[in-house]
Amino acid sequence: MADWVKSGWRNKPRVQMPVYTDAETLSATEAQLAKYPPLVFAGEARTLKAALGQASRGEAFVLQGGDCAESFSNFSADSIRDTFKVMLQMAMVLTYGAKVPIVKIGRMAGQFAKPRSAPTETIDGVELPSYRGDIINGFDFNAVSRVPDPKRMLQAYTQAAATLNLLRAFSTGGYADVHQVHAWTLGFTQSDEAAKYREVANRISDALDFMKAAGVSQDAAHTLQSVDMYTSHESLLLEYEEALCRIDSTSGKPIAGSGHMIWIGDRTRQPDGAHVEFASGVQNPIGLKCGPSITSGHLKALMARLNPENEAGRLTLIARFGAGQVGDHLPRLIRAVQEEGANVVWTCDPMHGNTIKSTSGYKTRPFDSVLREVREFFEVHNAEGSIPGGVHFEMTGQDVTECTGGVRAVTDEDLSDRYHTACDPRLNASQSLELAFLVAEELSNRRDTVQPVAAAV
Repeated sequence: MADWVKSGWRNKPRVQMPVYTDAETLSATEAQLAKYPPLVFAGEARTLKAALGQASRGEAFVLQGGDCAESFSNFSADSIRDTFKVMLQMAMVLTYGAKVPIVKIGRMAGQFAKPRSAPTETIDGVELPSYRGDIINGFDFNAVSRVPDPKRMLQAYTQAAATLNLLRAFSTGGYADVHQVHAWTLGFTQSDEAAKYREVANRISDALDFMKAAGVSQDAAHTLQSVDMYTSHESLLLEYEEALCRIDSTSGKPIAGSGHMIWIGDRTRQPDGAHVEFASGVQNPIGLKCGPSITSGHLKALMARLNPENEAGRLTLIARFGAGQVGDHLPRLIRAVQEEGANVVWTCDPMHGNTIKSTSGYKTRPFDSVLREVREFFEVHNAEGSIPGGVHFEMTGQDVTECTGGVRAVTDEDLSDRYHTACDPRLNASQSLELAFLVAEELSNRRDTVQPVAAAV
């Protein structure tokens, strides 16, 4: 887009964004951020786009996961390590099931802002602005904490930079060694509750033993000990996004320096709105949340705005409908994509449509509902002759009790034990890995049914 400028979003209707009362501090903060180095680089974003292009053709599979909203107070090296560790385990299991590379994208190093269903909340008769994520205001329920503070963007940048630094070290420093990752997974399957996944884990062991015996582990040591890990977040706070936007020295085109991939939420996907305007001009891979309210015409308009050159890997459509509703909405959207001949990656977000209030008063997500939506996602794609390209989970490597169910059988009564999220409930490490085994089964079944047809052609 030759006429696109990074500040053009300011002339468009905006939603889900804070109103800063201190214009001088906001301006100074934006100017300071604009001097900082980008958090990610254009070459990394291009590599991710190429990998997503493979996923759009069924030659790779996307695993996107991490916190619903990153926190300043709960930030630690251990929490980053634990989430990274579980994603590596999930990726190994998915690789075995899909027999294709897994594109690993963390909801990390930038997932600080959250859209809210209402601008205010009321507790004990006191009404205050809603908490919108640590990059905007504070979680504590008092008037001072809830005032949007632009200086929080600087703390978010510092934390994102530190997170990326640690992720890069883990990715290439030996922590991601495939044999070590599998040893962690074997530990999970040794429990009585997870015994049903032991056969798959043992088959992975056999494959690794064969590779070692054949000398593969020596010949491809770097490949087996390092991974590519990308970051993503919802690009909700556009002042932050604009300040970190840069010009790629290789192509001369704008790049969002805040993360490898940015996405547009279900509440901010207006074709003529500020968020679509900003995302339309940067060269990063773009995600688009697709909920029940999106129409076929709406989707076609957004695809034209966000990927006018129909570039493979540029646009990922993240379906989020809720268990039992996938069949009501996804088929018409798949057909809209097919009618346009659009290159997209289809991924499934089974989290946001399955949030309920438990009998104990906590917001939760039943594991069975999450799994059901994933299975429905695969079923519809199989029926429509489309490619299910990935999954998108809110998860953590910590042993929280926020979602009910799974092999450890978290109950409503257990939620209060370790309910630590500031926003939405997350799958814990055990639930995340169990889900990976179940998704791997779906991928394996699909491969067994689709490949003979492809071979015949």
